[in-house]
Amino acid sequence: TFMWPASFWEPVYERVIRKAAGMGVAPDQPDPDRYEHANAFCDVLVIGGGPAGLAAARKAGEAGERVLLVEQMPGLFGDSEDAAAVSALENVRVMTRTTAFGQYDGNCFALAERVSDHLPTPPQGQPRQRRWVARAKSVVFATGAIERPLVFRNNDLPGVILASAACGYVKRFGVIPGKRAVVATNNDTAYGTALELAAAGVNVLALVDAREKPPAQLAAEVLAAGIEILTGFVTTRAVGWKILRAVEIAKLSEDGNSVSAPSRHIKCDVLAISGGWSPVVHLMSHKGGQPTYDEARHAFVPGNLLGPGQEAVGGCTGDWEDEVPARELWKVPQPNGGGGKAFIDYQHDVLTKDVELAHLEGYVSVEHLKRYTMLGMATDQGKTANIAGLALMAEARGLSIPEVGTTTFRPPYTPTALGTVAGGDVGRNFMPERFSPIEDWHKHHGAVPVEAGLWMRPRYYPKGGEDIHAAYRREADAVRKGVGIVDVTSLGKIDVQGPDAAKFLDRIYANTFSTLKVGRARYGVMLRDDGIVFDDGTTSRLSENHYFMTTTTANAGPVMAHMEMLLQTAWPEMRVHLTSVSDQWAGIAVAGPKSRELLAELGSDIDMSDEAFPFMGVRDGKLDNAPIRLFRISFSGELAYEIYITSEYGDALWHRLWDVGQAFGVVAYGTEAMAALRIEKGHVAGPELDGLTTMHDLGLGRMASTKKHYVGSILKERAALLEEDRLKLVGLIPVDRSLNLRSGALMREEPFEPHSRPVRDVHSFDELTETPAAAGNLGYITSVSYSPELGHYVGLALVSNGRSRQGSRMFACHTVKGENIEVEVVSPHFIDPDGERLRG
Repeated sequence: TFMWPASFWEPVYERVIRKAAGMGVAPDQPDPDRYEHANAFCDVLVIGGGPAGLAAARKAGEAGERVLLVEQMPGLFGDSEDAAAVSALENVRVMTRTTAFGQYDGNCFALAERVSDHLPTPPQGQPRQRRWVARAKSVVFATGAIERPLVFRNNDLPGVILASAACGYVKRFGVIPGKRAVVATNNDTAYGTALELAAAGVNVLALVDAREKPPAQLAAEVLAAGIEILTGFVTTRAVGWKILRAVEIAKLSEDGNSVSAPSRHIKCDVLAISGGWSPVVHLMSHKGGQPTYDEARHAFVPGNLLGPGQEAVGGCTGDWEDEVPARELWKVPQPNGGGGKAFIDYQHDVLTKDVELAHLEGYVSVEHLKRYTMLGMATDQGKTANIAGLALMAEARGLSIPEVGTTTFRPPYTPTALGTVAGGDVGRNFMPERFSPIEDWHKHHGAVPVEAGLWMRPRYYPKGGEDIHAAYRREADAVRKGVGIVDVTSLGKIDVQGPDAAKFLDRIYANTFSTLKVGRARYGVMLRDDGIVFDDGTTSRLSENHYFMTTTTANAGPVMAHMEMLLQTAWPEMRVHLTSVSDQWAGIAVAGPKSRELLAELGSDIDMSDEAFPFMGVRDGKLDNAPIRLFRISFSGELAYEIYITSEYGDALWHRLWDVGQAFGVVAYGTEAMAALRIEKGHVAGPELDGLTTMHDLGLGRMASTKKHYVGSILKERAALLEEDRLKLVGLIPVDRSLNLRSGALMREEPFEPHSRPVRDVHSFDELTETPAAAGNLGYITSVSYSPELGHYVGLALVSNGRSRQGSRMFACHTVKGENIEVEVVSPHFIDPDGERLRG
């Protein structure tokens, strides 16, 4: 089916199928509604507000338990005395229009509350829907049962409805579904429907019961209402065009495999059908169990699905009492010569013959049947249709229904709006925005913000109409020649303490920290298990068993999670305590040749001389009785310091530095200038730490210890990671110094020439790799910046066998812009390669 010709699939078959499905088109505009998330805790969660659920809620409530009763319909059903008692109990909370749509571990359930869907205009401030996560000590499933239709010819005509639906129209809404009705059934419950319809003024012409013997008491009531009962008969066809006009009925054989020729033709405008009941076991099955098939009730029942603290009551147990057992009737046999469509799944138009075709073509597994025919793939997820389809497949295979099995029930139980799942976590609320305590100063001085991980950081501070290029060049030049301050609060900060802290750091870093002296800092590199660089940063030793670690902004959370995971799973015996202190400390970097002079004038109790405070030193001190922590480390390549103070004093410290620094020509600089400074110096950052590079690729291989084991130490020695033709870090300078380099440009030995064949005409991976767009690429540019000191653009790149190419020339090819720029391959350290400035 739809297999030939293959070229027709996307332009023809798929479009026709999707249009015929009648599912509509997914919107491409933002959802205008608002959604919320909430949590609930209770002693007893009762799911279902019918008679059994009300009784269970009343019993638990009167025993003093905190009870949460949820019902998906607008109101409760059942005994009015129970309903009144439940409403009067203060410890019982009733939530109607609320569906329990998923069960998870530990008696945790997801609920969808439809807060204002039913209102023409939602109240001010009210969400459309609210998703609850309910956690309970014990759970009572009172989910009831769902009526199944009968399967016969033309059973999809308008006017053919479930008996329970017909009864619901009358009892709940006071609406009769038609004037002339026939009720067809194989069980007792439809007798009640016939009586309700008759009491509402509907002319019930006949009750057609597939069983030979009717229930005596119910039959007497139906006969007393003037309704004819036809036992041993079935409806073989609904008659009509567009709407129901009549039904044909015939005598069913004793074995249920055949019918006589139609003996009655009854004109009617509504046919209420009942093919039995299926207990609602879906929620109980969400943790992976399978329900048990009950041969006597012709239905799947909970069986062993219930876990600790769980109980099922009412219709969902399948424990209902029929005066006369229901007759198994999965499909009404057709009389000789009878044609027409018999529907199993109404929404996807799955017919009995579709199941037969699936069997013929070999799709005999229930999961294959579901996907081949779309049985049970509609919005009701097979609640009314599945078991009939399974029974017909079992019959075709000559197996029993338990042997064929059932499909897997997964959340959600009913369709749930994606907005309900997302709640308020959309748009800019998807992740929390974090701001430095110095944010107000940045805004007041015109800083242009940029997202950095979860943080909003100043990108540059324009003056006098400057664009970004003029601003960052001015800021970087000022740092090189004088002094600048930059807000580095966003860096991850982790406090590491404990007798095994040094040993722990040796295991997570590629280089050694147990030998680090107190009062000193060291640059460190972490690897993943596979030997690829994970993160870098500095870690300082404050005392024998106390370290202070900084991470990159983006990896603050992942690094913390990585370390906690190792302590909990790999080395639980280690005596180490980790605390994320990123929010507790504000951080400011002071960089430039005049940075020491500025800090000396700040008024702290720390000796700023080179002898007392050498490069990579750490000092704790006080500034106006506020504790500060000062590090002599440099990301810019200049003499530089990082000063940390508790967050409540961060803004005050920045103001002090700004005020004192005016005498030294201090500038505030943002992330753009910071990137320019680090590129000039050759420091790696996010573009180079891309999850594919090793320490060796980045020129950091000599840092890795050969005397200890650490995370990634084994797999970093894989042959593939040591090959010389891997992409290695190099520096780039354009031969024509007036040209701009671009990040992402491809590195090639020859200029790129556009191919005459459009990429859209390439149909295979082999063809794609043969095109010039891929062939001959030897790497790419990771970072570029204009260098104020050198007066031209410089860049960092990852190039195959890059270090051996230093001194040669290549082409930086930007295929989108159509640029081929000749570049010199040089060391990535463009300024002060020996580090004399930062040690000055």
